[in-house]
Amino acid sequence: MARPMGRQGGRQRNEKEKSEYDQKVLDVARVTRVVAGGRRFSFRATVAVGNRKGKIGIGTGKGLDFSQSVEKAVADARKNMMILPIKDGTIPHEVQAKYAAAKVFMKPASKGNGLVAGGSVRVICELAGVENICAKILSKSTNKLNNARATMSAFSKIKSQAK
Repeated sequence: MARPMGRQGGRQRNEKEKSEYDQKVLDVARVTRVVAGGRRFSFRATVAVGNRKGKIGIGTGKGLDFSQSVEKAVADARKNMMILPIKDGTIPHEVQAKYAAAKVFMKPASKGNGLVAGGSVRVICELAGVENICAKILSKSTNKLNNARATMSAFSKIKSQAK
């Protein structure tokens, strides 16, 4: 029996294996550096990576084009992952954290409430696998990177309760 053309061992040549982690781009900034003879442009990407089962990480990456910066950010996020203790689809207790000018407050919500959060806090909770939470960005900070880092700081303050 003849094998289909262009297949090696049952896989396409350019087919990538499916990662266990989902990723979401939080922010992309075009950064300009003024040098003799003009300006040099580069990109800074902020990416959140999670497995929706309690493992979450954020990372940043800089590159000459968008895709290169996102790849570097994903690699950085996988390096800086943490495990979040999730209890009944929510966090065990309320927590507040501050990073630079960003301030975040989170408290557990009962089953069925859903994700009551905004901005990068919502994306990070979603990728972490938190189904019910009530969160608020208390500061007037619009910096998505600082809000994401404040969220991660709050998650790191959560103490897992013995079952």
